[in-house]
Amino acid sequence: MNDVAELARVSKASVSRFIGEDRQLLSDAIALRIEQAIETLGYRPNQMARGLKRGRTRLIGMLVADIRNPYSVAVMHGVETACRLHGYSLVVCNTNRDDEQERIHLAALRSYNIEGLIVNTLGHHLDELRQLHEELPMVLVDRKVEQLRSDLVGLNNADAVRQAIDHLDERGYRDILLVSEQQDGTSSRFERVDAFKHLITQRAHMRGHVLETGDQLGAQLQAFLSAPGPGPKALFTGNGIATLTCTRLLRELGCPLFDDIGLIALDELDWYPLVGSGITSLAQPTYDIGVTAFECLLNRLRGDAEPPRLFDFPAQLIIRGSTQPRR
Repeated sequence: MNDVAELARVSKASVSRFIGEDRQLLSDAIALRIEQAIETLGYRPNQMARGLKRGRTRLIGMLVADIRNPYSVAVMHGVETACRLHGYSLVVCNTNRDDEQERIHLAALRSYNIEGLIVNTLGHHLDELRQLHEELPMVLVDRKVEQLRSDLVGLNNADAVRQAIDHLDERGYRDILLVSEQQDGTSSRFERVDAFKHLITQRAHMRGHVLETGDQLGAQLQAFLSAPGPGPKALFTGNGIATLTCTRLLRELGCPLFDDIGLIALDELDWYPLVGSGITSLAQPTYDIGVTAFECLLNRLRGDAEPPRLFDFPAQLIIRGSTQPRR
């Protein structure tokens, strides 16, 4: 900073204002001289040191359960874009669905002096999360942690399932199999299964079954395909990972896609239009979910003390050949 001040023929205080948050206090001529001096010298502020000195790091933490999940990546993109727009940087920690990794990452995020935290995990380390929540604002994405009084941003799961059942019903499917990832406490999975069971019981002409991904799914799927039923059969996959698993198994079983069975998937992935005649999907507005999660956090950082809010987005039905009309 001394070198910049000397080259620009200004005070060190003026340089501090220029690289800080008081640039508007400088005249255009002084600001231009400082900018040219910085460019000439190749000066780069140490953001971490500035943050420690001011008590602000402008770092936002994000804890995700599985960074390989396309949903997590898509939401993260929205969060990071919104962070950048408002002058924040994002620190992402992947727990890989491991409770010990979650504990380690929570300790690391605290050491980074993050200003806020976005959480997309099961929250098994509740004491650590509560303690961190007392120190800084926190927003949950997709998964509820009942004991944390935090804003929650995600999908309206009940409405998404209703859209799926309505569409399958209208297309003539009568025997429906919901395939979900294994229930590990994820609230969104519970909500989707519960909504499915409730809606199926309201339709006497339809029959519903629920299975989870796992080693036995191939045999269970084959049994579903070969068993007699009330009419045309369809799969309803609860997320992108379940969709990929079922698509692979259908190919292994020699089932023509999608002549003998329909398929509707919750989540929209790039490869869906490329499989058979295309996979009908219920697209989550993942980018908007990520942006909204950061905006909630930003409002809390600015002093918003209102009770926790729920932001549940609707899914968008995208119809392709996997749900062709049946007689």
